[in-house]
Formats: sequence, structure tokens, C-alpha cells
Amino acid sequence: MSEKIMKDLKEAIVNLDPDAAVVAANAAMAAKVNPVDAIEQGLSEGMNVIVEMFDEGELFMPQIIIAAHAFGKACDILQEGVSTEESAKMSNGKVLFFSVAGDIHDIGKKIVKTMLQANNFEVKDLGRDVASDVVIKEALSWGADIVAGSALMTTTMPASREVVSGMVEQGVRDKFKIIFGGAPMSAAWCEEIGADGYGDNAVEAVQLAKDLVKGKAV
Repeated sequence: MSEKIMKDLKEAIVNLDPDAAVVAANAAMAAKVNPVDAIEQGLSEGMNVIVEMFDEGELFMPQIIIAAHAFGKACDILQEGVSTEESAKMSNGKVLFFSVAGDIHDIGKKIVKTMLQANNFEVKDLGRDVASDVVIKEALSWGADIVAGSALMTTTMPASREVVSGMVEQGVRDKFKIIFGGAPMSAAWCEEIGADGYGDNAVEAVQLAKDLVKGKAV
């Protein structure tokens, strides 16, 4: 029974079918399948296939968005059965997400958030238009490993610098890895402001996060 449910969860993601993902997640809960196993061996396996297809040029960003949506809906159901202890064990790290001060866009951020969750990261989303002092306070209180900001407008880019400089001023810069993404951002800009990396798209951002927590990226 559990093997069929795992297969259904995986196929729902691969087939870009949010409704099927919800049905499979509810079936897993009803059958008392371990929700951690359902996420790791079902949903995440499906997302791995999606990422591979994206890397090979067989899928494009619209399909990634649908797959992420399907994953998110199913994961919301399954995570209700995951204990705090289990969540900590399966976590690759804690990522604090936000759109920088003045920026009200968050569609791309939501995609990256779901992709990170699919790769066993704990994600806390502060939302849109978040001031740098709020970001720093939350990063410290939550114990984030990575602070990830998004900016979709050239006029809001300077706010990303404020996050980094604010951490430097408070003497906490070395506690976090800081990454940014969004249309006007670039690797050069992130290097200029003292961030640890830049994610051009959801797949790249997830790999960057993995590398940073493993100490491969500086």
C-alpha cells in the first residue's frame, strides 16, 4: 500500500498535477504512512525528476512553477504529521526568506521557497517589503543558516546592501550565509555588497544553498 502511495506522490509531481498530489497526500495520511518518508521518498523524488528534466532542457520555468505548486499543496498536508524533532532531523538547514524593503513582488520567491522545501530545508518566509532590521532580528531569533532576499525592481536593489551592512554593523555577519536573487540582481552585485552568492533561478538557488551549508561556497 505504501509503495503505491509513494509512487502516486512522485507521479503527481512529475505529471504536474496538483490535484493528484493532494489526493495522494491525503491517502498517505489516511493510511498512516510516515509523513517524512512520504515527503522524502515520494514528493522529493518527483521534484528530483523535475529538476533533472529542467537541467536537460526538457522542462521550462512554467512547468517548474506547476510542479512546485503541486509539491507545496501536498507538503502542507503531510507536514501536519511531522513532529518538530522529525523536522529537525530531516532538515538540511534553515533559510530565512524575504523580499527586500520597498519590493512587493514574491512570485519567484515562492517558487524558490517550495524548491528548497522539496530539498529538505526549513524555510521561514517573512513576506514582502521587509526592512533590513526586521530581517536581522528574525535571523538571529530563529537561528537561520541562510538569509535569502529577493528584489524584482532596480529601485529596491540598494535595500539588499542594507541587510549585509546592517549585519556587519551589529557584528553578526559571520553567523549567516546571505544570498540574493531577482531580475535586477547579479553575481557581480552580490559580490559588491558582500553577500555570499546569487541565484539566477530556482534550481541554481537550491544548489547554492546546498553548497553554502556544506561549506563548498564562500
